[in-house]
Amino acid sequence: MAQELRRSLGVFDAVVIGLGSMVGAGIFVALGPAAGAAGSGLLLGLALAAVVAYCNAMSSARLAARYPASGGTYVYGRERLGPFWGFLAGWGFVVGKTASCAAMALTVGAYVWPGQAHAVAVAAVVALTAVNYGGIQKSALVTRLIVAVVLAVLAAVVVSSLGSGHAEFARLELGDDASAGGVLEAAGLLFFAFAGYARIATLGEEVRDPERTIPRAVPLALGIALVVYVGVAVSVLSVLGADALGRSVAPLTDAVRAAGADWLVPVVRVGAAVAALGSLLALILGVSRTTLAMARDGHLPGTLAAVHPRFQVPHHAELAVGAVVAIVAATADVRGAIGFSSFGVLVYYAIANASAWTLDSRSRWSVRVVAVVGLAGCLVLAFSLPVSSVLAGAAVLAAGAVLYAVRARA
Repeated sequence: MAQELRRSLGVFDAVVIGLGSMVGAGIFVALGPAAGAAGSGLLLGLALAAVVAYCNAMSSARLAARYPASGGTYVYGRERLGPFWGFLAGWGFVVGKTASCAAMALTVGAYVWPGQAHAVAVAAVVALTAVNYGGIQKSALVTRLIVAVVLAVLAAVVVSSLGSGHAEFARLELGDDASAGGVLEAAGLLFFAFAGYARIATLGEEVRDPERTIPRAVPLALGIALVVYVGVAVSVLSVLGADALGRSVAPLTDAVRAAGADWLVPVVRVGAAVAALGSLLALILGVSRTTLAMARDGHLPGTLAAVHPRFQVPHHAELAVGAVVAIVAATADVRGAIGFSSFGVLVYYAIANASAWTLDSRSRWSVRVVAVVGLAGCLVLAFSLPVSSVLAGAAVLAAGAVLYAVRARA
């Protein structure tokens, strides 16, 4: 029998870990590309991404309460739809989120020391892998500190932008530059910033009283993140306008500079680096737990299923994930990571919603409506992403399917 992980997370820590995954680097980097796609329809794209994220969150919470084990949708797909769909979800999550880990590490490097971004990225991966190795409680404590810093920085951006006199709310109105296709593409890109609530479900084996804790923590984390995102998006868009925001590679920095608060620029840079560290910490946690679950079922080497006798963490999986992410961060480019990650995660949640459809429930009608809306939304947004992201994501999923078929035949 596989050794289980220690249940030590309550509602507060679960919410904080979800927030650390969401209110992180996504809001610092995703607004620019989304505005470039949707123009003045950016807020519509954010609303659409939030609706799909809500459906996914509710489906995931119900499934996590039923199956409180490490692995998230890998476990739900396996139990509700069959081994292949569970494997496909797990494969897409591990590969896509490994690339996201490298992107977040490179974001840290770009803000801390642009000339040595790769070296700083590798150092960040090594440091956070060591934190995770020491136990889930240490990870939760570090995440609390990161979330507090990031929320303070984002609040400063909102207040300085809206109170500067440079904000023009007419820039929030829909213009001729907004199209249905652009709004859908923006929603797919902005979904990248919402996807972190899955970490709560992925850590289901380390949550106390999961049937009560997870259904509470997931919507709480998502709701707080949505309020923060709306505030930041409105303030930045009202100061920069859709065109300037779409061209910006550092939209929050440009917004405070345009608002005349140049003194905030270094603060925002530090906040972005800390936010990326928070996202990276939570991402490594989630990928290592899914790796653990897949190793338990024989889809990955069995040694990755080992649990540390003292710290009660999947230490072999964490070390392996950290090593792979460090190698990718040392050699890769951050471009395209958002679209690639969004495609893989949207497919992952499509399988989660399909799994939730099969659940028996007293409120069967409402459960199925949420699952259907979530499933349809995930597929529409996934195939509305840039073509390069769709092709790369589809190729990764196809490679996983071939691997599964070869292993099954062997």
